[in-house]
Amino acid sequence: MSGRTRPLERHLMVCTGRAHPELAQEIAKLLEVDLIPTRLLSYANSEVYVRFEESVRGADAFVIQSHCAPVNEWLMEQLIMVDALRRASTARINVVVPCYPYARQDKKHAGREPISARLVADLFKAAGADRLMSIDFHADQVQGFFDGPVDHLSAMPVLIKHVKTNYDLSRLTVVSPDAGRVKTADKWCDKLGTPLAIIHKRRDPNRANEVAVGEVVGDVKDRICLIVDDMIDTGGTICKAADTLKKNGAKAVITAATHPVLSGKALDQLNDSVLEEVIVTNTLPIPDEDLIKKLTVLSVAPIIAAAIQAVYEDGSVTTLFK
Repeated sequence: MSGRTRPLERHLMVCTGRAHPELAQEIAKLLEVDLIPTRLLSYANSEVYVRFEESVRGADAFVIQSHCAPVNEWLMEQLIMVDALRRASTARINVVVPCYPYARQDKKHAGREPISARLVADLFKAAGADRLMSIDFHADQVQGFFDGPVDHLSAMPVLIKHVKTNYDLSRLTVVSPDAGRVKTADKWCDKLGTPLAIIHKRRDPNRANEVAVGEVVGDVKDRICLIVDDMIDTGGTICKAADTLKKNGAKAVITAATHPVLSGKALDQLNDSVLEEVIVTNTLPIPDEDLIKKLTVLSVAPIIAAAIQAVYEDGSVTTLFK
């Protein structure tokens, strides 16, 4: 008998943590696979236990986890899932993080600060991840933090399709809520063929999550203004920007953002704002969509499923967005 062993047949396996299983289920359905049966427990002292209840040997595994609050718990759960897959002889481990945790801590603003976005990438690599996939990083530079292939997906096609279907583009102006989002807003303008406006924003360095909005650069009078951003956290930036646009003569204000973080009093702020529609995706779970009457939630499952299929088949992810 020959000492050679038969090579393992590659196969696609998808698993999910407990943060947002609905998104993972939708992705798995599109891929026509079942999620790996997984035992996930939190002990009384908050430690996490993971066990995959079928063999993953030789598989191309995709570990999906959204990072909503409590972020640290879901991050640790995903790291433990990756470690369990590595120890079970999985061929390739692909981490899918629709909303990258600690993304806003991507550089040092002052001395003695961490770069937590880099730390998260290092943790994924140390746990055993071979590849990372995410949607709309807060800053493009985060792609360079992970020591391996990174698929930076975009929710823009989904959001733009909705805007094109529901609004008159000849009356639309895309608005960047601050200087940091100008590059993103410019991409929207290229896709929609609309003019650009910018809101000059200043923050108080001594008060977290509080924004003071300055002047508007660009013509917004009698226009439908579309504020674009990567996330809505407390809603302060978006709501104050909307107020400023209305004061400068905007006919209507809507907003589109990929990640609905919706912390603190975000629901109340958005409901009480002058915004006519808040367009987001389901990268993060929204406990009760009915709490925000102006909310429209679009699914990114088709984007992630297509990217997973392309990676599994060693195809091109970039061509998905052309």
